[in-house]
Amino acid sequence: MSLERVQELRDQLNFHIHRYYVLNSPVVSDAEYDELFHELRRIEEANPEWVTADSPTQRVSGLVADAFEKVAHTAPILSLANAFNGEDLHDWEGRNRRHLKDDTAADEPWDYVVEPKIDGLTVVLTYENGRFVLGATRGNGEIGENITQNLLTLWSLPKRIPVDRESDLQVPERLVVRGEAFFPLDQFKTWNKGLEDAGEKTYMNPRNAASGSLRQLDSRITAARPLTMFCYDIVDWDGDVPEMQWDRLQYLKDLGFPVAPETIYAKNIEAVATRFEEWIELRNRINYEVDGIVVKLNNKSVADQLGFTGKDPRGAIAGKFPALEKTTKLLDINVSVGRTGVLAPAAVLEPVELGGVIVRNATLHNFDEIARKDIRIGDRVWVKRAGDVIPYVVGPIVDLRDGSERPIEIPTNCPSCNTLVVRIEGEVAVYCDNPSCPEQLVRRVEYFVSRGAMDIDGFGSQTAELLTNLGMIKDLADVYYQDRDALLELEGFKDKKVDNLLSGVEKSKEQPATRFLTALGIRFVGEVVAGILLDEFRTIDALSEADQESIEAVHGIGSGTAESLVRWFANEKNQALLTKFREAGLQFSIGEKPEAPEGGLPLDGLTFVITGTLPSMSRPDAKKLIEANGGKVTGSVSKNTNYLLAGEKAGSKLTKAEGLGVNIISEEQLNELIG
Repeated sequence: MSLERVQELRDQLNFHIHRYYVLNSPVVSDAEYDELFHELRRIEEANPEWVTADSPTQRVSGLVADAFEKVAHTAPILSLANAFNGEDLHDWEGRNRRHLKDDTAADEPWDYVVEPKIDGLTVVLTYENGRFVLGATRGNGEIGENITQNLLTLWSLPKRIPVDRESDLQVPERLVVRGEAFFPLDQFKTWNKGLEDAGEKTYMNPRNAASGSLRQLDSRITAARPLTMFCYDIVDWDGDVPEMQWDRLQYLKDLGFPVAPETIYAKNIEAVATRFEEWIELRNRINYEVDGIVVKLNNKSVADQLGFTGKDPRGAIAGKFPALEKTTKLLDINVSVGRTGVLAPAAVLEPVELGGVIVRNATLHNFDEIARKDIRIGDRVWVKRAGDVIPYVVGPIVDLRDGSERPIEIPTNCPSCNTLVVRIEGEVAVYCDNPSCPEQLVRRVEYFVSRGAMDIDGFGSQTAELLTNLGMIKDLADVYYQDRDALLELEGFKDKKVDNLLSGVEKSKEQPATRFLTALGIRFVGEVVAGILLDEFRTIDALSEADQESIEAVHGIGSGTAESLVRWFANEKNQALLTKFREAGLQFSIGEKPEAPEGGLPLDGLTFVITGTLPSMSRPDAKKLIEANGGKVTGSVSKNTNYLLAGEKAGSKLTKAEGLGVNIISEEQLNELIG
């Protein structure tokens, strides 16, 4: 610990502040910045004589760019100190009570308001006589940038308050409101994809996109971007406003300001700590990015009495979540082969902690994505992890390159079997076309025996991998040619286990041809597509002889699926595979198409989607029932869906159906339709 280290930390922090707030191009994550900041704060607290007025710990992080008019805030727009867990939150309340030890408020019950800490751009909105007159960025907390014209393009911003012209609310002559402008995640993804398709520069994250959008010199550019905002504080006013923070938020809503619906009232600090834990999971289910919660004393009078420590108000604190995005070094890539033969590149990373998990590998999606983002081995890269989503590389930090980085080449041969890779024009996938590829075969066998395919009881993924790796399964059909004595020689395979396994294999031969076609794992051919195809062609043999034009003519089948089928059936190894399956006794036909009764079937022309748990039948059984009565079952709800058959624990499909006005029926009502 030395004065030299203090200056080094200040220099680093000022560099990152400039990159983040002025250039909108950070080169470290918030968590990495926080580590530097807290190290500097710890040293300064231990050595107060080293503290200077221009230290990053003594001012709000942020700078004022030169492109916009400067405006002075009428009240300080401050940042907050951080807490990282429930214990920190309890300690914060304890410190505050001790600070007021000579005041009666120290012994009174304290309640709180818990708000999402939105990862966007802070905006300060000024209203005079109910009209919006000025919008500014936070800047350095005292002086911001005038972005009024850009903010006027936001549909969520009230141009006049109260929005309800018949409201009898008394509006202060002057009201200054603080909020956060941001991109909804779904719209950010769509908008960024549009930039990519147009060959324009894309944004790494919604926060940078929001900041860049609101700091455009041409407000028409801002207007074309899907920004919105939430408001959460009144920072200055002339007249009367509610005393309690919870009441202030309701007051803002009544005036017409958007307020985050996830904001809650908490009766004590224990409830705050509970909400903090809930938010760590909730953050993955909302449509905007948050990096923590903001906890505020509900009683603004007590909060004001508490005053400040340095630049931080004592009456509020930010509960920061475990970081889900950090930077690290891309050391190398590994290429794996999936069950359909697709080659999937994965990043080998310098270990980094994300959300409490040490991440060493992350997906790179595909080789087109690597090329588009110009990701290179040796790059410093952004890595992100959200909920249960596999960690992925967001992109490189080009400004940190030193020239030693190496471009990532598309493999010419399969890394597992050395077969020349195949790439179909118009597709991003690069894949191995060898059905006997060892790595591909393991995945294909796992899928073939799974519940969604042939559903072979006793034949789990571990058994599939073991038998394939031992060479006892050299192709999919070998599943039906296993020797009992050979199985008994394997460790852990006793009589009962082997008998159950072979019994499950034998029973699976009764599975209908649609299941068998699904289990083959042909690209783009899942359960629904297999049903459509065999409903038309009736047998797998007839399908194998059809040309691409005939397959494409089937309603619901696209050109990519048709091309994939023709290519698969044209492969001699696949034809040999089908011969082995036929000799094993599998079902290749669903039989002749039954003649429709006079007057047609009761569900003719109707499209259904099934969701949830039904009272007396499984979803596959419900699908069979619907199809037997002329209906069609699809996997997703759309405007073309006639009915959603919903059971218990129906999820997002139910919500979507309600939004589209689709008829929602129960199992009982389905039976009534059938008669």
